[in-house]
Amino acid sequence: MEYQNTRGGRVRLASIIQPETEFHHSGKGEALYAMELALSLEKLNFQKLRELHDVACNTNDAQMCDFIEGKLLAPQVESVKQVAEYVSQLRRVGQGLGVWEFDRKVAADVATGNVA
Repeated sequence: MEYQNTRGGRVRLASIIQPETEFHHSGKGEALYAMELALSLEKLNFQKLRELHDVACNTNDAQMCDFIEGKLLAPQVESVKQVAEYVSQLRRVGQGLGVWEFDRKVAADVATGNVA
């Protein structure tokens, strides 16, 4: 929003549909299913950022291209990688005690700041 205001644009906020909060999936388990949904959202976000970058490049807006590359795309790639690793780990640990141990590991990563 700050960048858009700097460039002379206006920010219009709209309502957002509440995401699904119950992740019941009998075959995969709740944690794996939730992480797979998170991964699909991260990939969708990356795709939309790439499309925005393409629009900026096609209109010869070098400043916008640089902003998207420097401030948005690199962190998004890290987020996709992190969530993909979590999905892979959850597939390996299965359900039950493995998910509990995974949750402890993620909580420790968050506490130390090792999460993208």
